[in-house]
Amino acid sequence: MNGKAVGLRDLPNALTLLRLLTVPLTMWLMVEGRMTPAFWLFVAAGVTDALDGFLARVLDARTQLGRYLDPLADKALLIGIYLMLAVTGHLPWWLVALVMARDGMILAGAWFVYTRFGAAAVKPLFISKVNTAAQIVLAALVLAALGLGLDLGRLIPLAFWTVVATTLASGVSYVVLISRRLQPASDRIDRR
Repeated sequence: MNGKAVGLRDLPNALTLLRLLTVPLTMWLMVEGRMTPAFWLFVAAGVTDALDGFLARVLDARTQLGRYLDPLADKALLIGIYLMLAVTGHLPWWLVALVMARDGMILAGAWFVYTRFGAAAVKPLFISKVNTAAQIVLAALVLAALGLGLDLGRLIPLAFWTVVATTLASGVSYVVLISRRLQPASDRIDRR
């Protein structure tokens, strides 16, 4: 019985790992022009993302590995899809570069704060969560249009410009946040 409980507690991380392993398959399907299965694999990855978080809470199975693996799987999937949408000519390269530059800047800033102060302690900002949601919506809409042949009218341009705006806003917000963390404590004192 104890072995079974331990197995259930490993399920959220197993689902996250499965999601991470779908990234190369999704990218390959897109390069091959098989957008319908790529769309459904993206949907399945989204379901596992929701399910692993739910199970981690319900089973009280939150782990340090899961804290790192879950956002890694999310980012790998989104970056993989954005890269392939650019390779196949369905998204402009500059958008992919903007999204990746923002992520790289956040990682570099967090690493710098960590190496300087011993703790990154940079929690995701609300605008960052909005940006991630916008990126997911854009990827889903483009894949749905390509894979299911849906005419989504103005939804794709709206999602596209939402990604651009929230990526820029999120990047600026993190620059401000990290800059404040790097200021000496004496400079941060409110002098009235």
